Amino acid sequence: MPELYREQIRAARIVANPGCYPTSIILGLAPLLKEGWIDPASIIAGSKSGVSGAGRDPQVASLFCEVAEAFKAYKVAQHRHTPEIEQELGVLAGRDLRISFTPHLLPISRGILSTIYASLSENAALKDVQELYKVFYKNESFVRIYKQGAYPNVSSVRGTNYCDIGIAVDDRMGRVIVISAIDNLVKGAAGQAIQNMNLLWGMRENLGLEMISLYP
Repeated sequence: MPELYREQIRAARIVANPGCYPTSIILGLAPLLKEGWIDPASIIAGSKSGVSGAGRDPQVASLFCEVAEAFKAYKVAQHRHTPEIEQELGVLAGRDLRISFTPHLLPISRGILSTIYASLSENAALKDVQELYKVFYKNESFVRIYKQGAYPNVSSVRGTNYCDIGIAVDDRMGRVIVISAIDNLVKGAAGQAIQNMNLLWGMRENLGLEMISLYP
């Protein structure tokens, strides 16, 4: 993931691209875990993906008539991306951790929206959390932090390499709620691969990516 491993990628010969669900969740939580603002044992992530997240193989569960007018959870407590998510969140937290992760299938072609919950270990107001994210991602071309009270929509990242992040603090529960959105086929796959390739070959990181958008 370029935002977290930029220098290691530049010095590498072979790079493995992150998964799409992990990208949305890890970027969503990185500032809070890195600074120790949340309890790592309290993390719950509910993610919703468009049908293209399952790949192009013909499967009954991915047929139009199965997906249209429907919304469901799948691979509950057994999704293959869970170990990758826990591995990288653990690196950020500086300790082993486990999360509750439930993926859902949306009746749309592409996009991932992750809603992530965690208990605050710091008595932080929303403005403090907003500032933490702005500082953490201030030099990142492809991470956009929304203003207070605004939250991302998968339509806003469709066809782009952006990860959009919105934040809320539930003072009543002492929890932070992070909502992140990516295009699973771009930032969650090919776009991030190009971003990595650019770093690997010493080229400008956003080369070929800054103009990607289905909705200019």
